[in-house]
Amino acid sequence: MMRKKEREITDPAEMESIIKRAIVCRIALSDNDVPYMVPVNFGYQDGCLFIHTAREGMKIDIIRRNNRVCFGVEADLELTEGATACKWGMRYRSVIGFGIASFVEGSEDKRAALDIIMRHYSSDSHEYSEKLVKKVAIIRVEIDTMAGKQSGY
Repeated sequence: MMRKKEREITDPAEMESIIKRAIVCRIALSDNDVPYMVPVNFGYQDGCLFIHTAREGMKIDIIRRNNRVCFGVEADLELTEGATACKWGMRYRSVIGFGIASFVEGSEDKRAALDIIMRHYSSDSHEYSEKLVKKVAIIRVEIDTMAGKQSGY
């Protein structure tokens, strides 16, 4: 429950708009009660985040043991100066959510996920060689819940 209700964003369309404008997504994982967070490039479609990564590494290992994730994104960031140090601040819109991660399998499904990721950053069309598709892992995060917050808007 958000402490400052006037900052809460409850409209799902507005939260999706923030996700679509964000440049970086941070995903947080937990391994034996040890937190791990990493910034990633991503795409969003139909209530799911798509993240490309290497087929090996800490993210992959942790998700195989515990596929529950938290994520966070921000948009419309602007530093605001104040007369004193404690009056400085940040204008922002953000979304934090929780979901279940899984791995996208199959060449065609991976290509579709790569298209979703690339559309987040570019309107160009892209081709993916079979070698690249086999080399990359795609994480799909099905979002269970999310909450939005804004300050200065």
